[in-house]
Amino acid sequence: MLDVLGLDRPAEAVYRAMLSHPRYDAEELARLLGIPEDAVRQAWERLSGLSLVQYPAGGPADVTAVPRAVSPEVGLEFLLARRQAELVLENERIAGARAVARQLISEYEDLRPVGAPVSVEHLADVDEVRTRLAVLTENVRNEVMVFAPGGAQTEANMAASRPLNERLLGRGVTMRTIYLDSVRNNPASEAHAKWLTELGGQVRTIAVLPLRMTIVDRTTAVLPVNSEDSGEGAVALTGQGTLTALCTLFETVWENARPLGQAPRRAEAELDHQEAASLRLLAEGHTDEGIAKRLGVSHRTARRIATVLMERLGARSRFEAGVRAVQRGWLPPDA
Repeated sequence: MLDVLGLDRPAEAVYRAMLSHPRYDAEELARLLGIPEDAVRQAWERLSGLSLVQYPAGGPADVTAVPRAVSPEVGLEFLLARRQAELVLENERIAGARAVARQLISEYEDLRPVGAPVSVEHLADVDEVRTRLAVLTENVRNEVMVFAPGGAQTEANMAASRPLNERLLGRGVTMRTIYLDSVRNNPASEAHAKWLTELGGQVRTIAVLPLRMTIVDRTTAVLPVNSEDSGEGAVALTGQGTLTALCTLFETVWENARPLGQAPRRAEAELDHQEAASLRLLAEGHTDEGIAKRLGVSHRTARRIATVLMERLGARSRFEAGVRAVQRGWLPPDA
């Protein structure tokens, strides 16, 4: 561990031996350590440069001179103090470089021509995705828009996101998040969403989301490579045309989503958002398992919704339910 102070292993071994055997010369130290005598003398030179040994009057030029080990309380404390001063200076240089880098990035963004070509950055795994999102959100200027499918949020994810959300909202950044309606059935997830709204965030829910997506400042979007498996990584997209389309998608879903805290309003004969989405997915041929995943609910809940729909339609099979749903106008004729 002393290599951070500039003390390599051979020099450290010789220094330790000198502290234990202060009267040993180069030959005796070499025999004790099982190394050539020349290696001992090279270590002495290294230790002398670090002020951990002191030569007598003749100095290193006198081949017969045997240096004396400096007490570690004095020698190592000096090296530690020097190394700490170097680190402070290095941190100051890094801070200065970061400020210059941010200025260059800002200038480049201002100079980037409108309609610049699409840029695609592949993020190979979950760790890379988290790192990229952390950098994007830390440097956000105005707005963050999020599609958050997957149903109830885990306690770990909610706890990890709170400090960043507080910083962004405290800076006046606009945050709009769309969750699945199923979070309304999970007290912890609903409490987290309400906490966001109390800080100034805007939260809505909808029955189904097309994909997981984060858009930062309307200039960069992060999307999964495979919407069914987040472990396959994601892509970060830039480019005016692409971002315009993705922002339009978000705005469309946002307009159709329901603000958190607003109870659904429907007549007895109408479907709620979750039922309508479930019926549409059934018509598209999705299984109960696939519907559960898209709605962010359990397999059992998806089956219950399907059963309730069949009872309301008076159908004994899913095929009959599809026919009756078209007859009632709950599905388009070409469904």
